[in-house]
Amino acid sequence: MAEDSDLEKTESATPRRLDKAREEGQVARSRELSTFALLAAGFYGVWGLSGTIGYHMQTMLRTAFTFDHTTVFETRRMLIGAGVAGREGLSALWPILALTGAAALLAPLALGGWLISAKSLEPNFSRLDPIAGLGRMFSINGPIQLGLSVAKTLVVGVIGATAIWQRRDEILALATQPLLAALSNAFHLIAVCCGMTVAGMFLVAALDVPYQIWTFHKKLRMTKEEVKREHRENEGDPHVKGRIRQQQRAMARRRMMREVPKADVVVTNPTHFAVALQYTDGEMRAPKVIAKGVNLVAARIRELATEHNVPLLEAPPLARALYHNVELDKEIPGPLYGAVAEVLAWVYQLRRFREDGGEKPVAPTELDVPADLDKGGVPDEEAEEEAADALGNDDEGKGASA
Repeated sequence: MAEDSDLEKTESATPRRLDKAREEGQVARSRELSTFALLAAGFYGVWGLSGTIGYHMQTMLRTAFTFDHTTVFETRRMLIGAGVAGREGLSALWPILALTGAAALLAPLALGGWLISAKSLEPNFSRLDPIAGLGRMFSINGPIQLGLSVAKTLVVGVIGATAIWQRRDEILALATQPLLAALSNAFHLIAVCCGMTVAGMFLVAALDVPYQIWTFHKKLRMTKEEVKREHRENEGDPHVKGRIRQQQRAMARRRMMREVPKADVVVTNPTHFAVALQYTDGEMRAPKVIAKGVNLVAARIRELATEHNVPLLEAPPLARALYHNVELDKEIPGPLYGAVAEVLAWVYQLRRFREDGGEKPVAPTELDVPADLDKGGVPDEEAEEEAADALGNDDEGKGASA
């Protein structure tokens, strides 16, 4: 049962799925909305510009039917008259053409916006498959589309028929009116009936737009398995990511361990913490931490320090304070200057003892470490993993900057 539920398309489309569908030319579209926009632009354009249109049409007709017997057989005059008529006709119609053209371009913005996709222009020969075509005709979507078309026809037809029926007396009275009055009233009745028809198309579009949006999102629904697969592709396979993080930790540790022989001293807990310090007079403002670790990493730092004769100092409070408060390759904070200065003084005395002999210096024991910097505690394995992650992120950032 669980496997069957994972294969059912019950999940909404993810943003990535929507973007991919858009790249392929799939967006929500409503033909009824575009039809309404074109009809409304044409009707109200003619209604609002009726005076200008009438003037140009009158000029065109007067020019076309005004002639005398001396010029009726002159070809040149006929061409001039045709040019004038064409110019007047274009002057009368270009505002309407502009309005309808703008409506055709702007109507799609109400749903999916403008879309230019090369994939939608590619030939798709599967659409020529007669079996697939019959399947689309007899699918559940076919009766739904047929029902919508019938409903649209009924709505527009009923509204148009109602408008005509309510004005039947006015229509019949046109036969008894003078010519100019009859023409004026006829145009008025036509305009009213067309306006009612456009209003009917608005109702059809208002019903079709939500249906098209619902159909579009239903078609793009995904199964739970598809959502999980996409999440893995976006975020990466957890096993692969874990392996990458493991390699980053190893690389960061190797890089850090290469710095241990360059340290002036390694401060230890003595077993759980180890922090390697380096200071070069004239090049650094303050000593900096070049390696640090807990548990197994700390043991490896102490081992390398012993191999390369780097002094080891057991100072638990200072080791903990340095580990918790100083990032790798960063200088120590001001409150630890005094304690670290004592440690470095002991290191310099130890070097002179190794070179010249004499009395061996005594390692400092009472170091001034602020209590708020010594967080204490014994680090667990999770803390060691977090420290390794920090080293890995630092190593990754250096690689990116390089």
